[in-house]
Amino acid sequence: MLQELLKTKPYLLADGATGTNLFEMGLVAGETPELWNDTHPERIEKLHQSFVDAGADIILTNSFGGNRRRLMLHQLQDRAHELNAKAAQIARRVAEKAGRPVVVAGSIGPTGDLFAPLGPLTEEEAVEVFKEQIEGLKAGGADVIWIETMSAAEEIRAASAAAIACGMPYTVTASFDTAGKTMMGIAPQALADFAEALAPSPVAVGANCGVGASDLLVSVLGITEKHPGAVVIAKANCGIPQWHGDHIHYTGTPELMADYARLALDAGARIVGGCCGTSPKHLAAMRQALDSYAAGGRPDMDEIVGRIGPLVSPPSQESAEPAARRSRRRG
Repeated sequence: MLQELLKTKPYLLADGATGTNLFEMGLVAGETPELWNDTHPERIEKLHQSFVDAGADIILTNSFGGNRRRLMLHQLQDRAHELNAKAAQIARRVAEKAGRPVVVAGSIGPTGDLFAPLGPLTEEEAVEVFKEQIEGLKAGGADVIWIETMSAAEEIRAASAAAIACGMPYTVTASFDTAGKTMMGIAPQALADFAEALAPSPVAVGANCGVGASDLLVSVLGITEKHPGAVVIAKANCGIPQWHGDHIHYTGTPELMADYARLALDAGARIVGGCCGTSPKHLAAMRQALDSYAAGGRPDMDEIVGRIGPLVSPPSQESAEPAARRSRRRG
């Protein structure tokens, strides 16, 4: 379904945050969100519905940490297939009653393990871990596998191989949170090169989470400069996280996220959404902004900083130059 919608619409709106919104709904620190697919399915359905009501074209299943390596921390590893199937079933119910096309994207996050020789997990083992999760999402009715918040090439390759083996279309996003690169050193342009070489390649590639909306937009510029024809995803955090006592508050207002959405389109993204801290209220403002916006020129880093705020983890000059400084100013 994602591929068909991309053929008929110039851009799509993905949903907002899962984890931070579930904390607002009663999830406590140390509790696994994926278990709520079984114990509190009505709350998960309510969250999906709120994003659809706000205008989302794509909703992500509550399965980000649903692989057996992550579930092992909660002694839930033997329920991986079941919990992922339930995650997709809940989202599917919401999508089916939307009255318009809504894509159910099966969220796949990292295993949490380092890969050999730095850690205990081999790439072959990771493929099997991801296949188990994806088979559950597929059984529950996911339309596409949404591989997100990745930082290592080996893990991206393993998750992609698992999606391909399961016969599922897939997307890939990474978190460029370390001086313009992922924690494991992948630059935005290199991610796009890497994804293009996969066979079959992902439906879309891009950036999510990270350290702030400005940083993510610069990452999008890096991808679209070298791959102007790619379908690019921008799913930024809602501003900058700040601790207020024992509660994390994100600084982004609906107005800021609306402007971020406009800039994401101008930077070349075709799928725009929000990550940590993004509420249905933020998403509704983004929907209105996109639907009423006449696209402008391609922004550069200075314009992004001026409108959204300073970079939290600026790229090195070597990576910043091709990614942003050579971009044309808006006319």
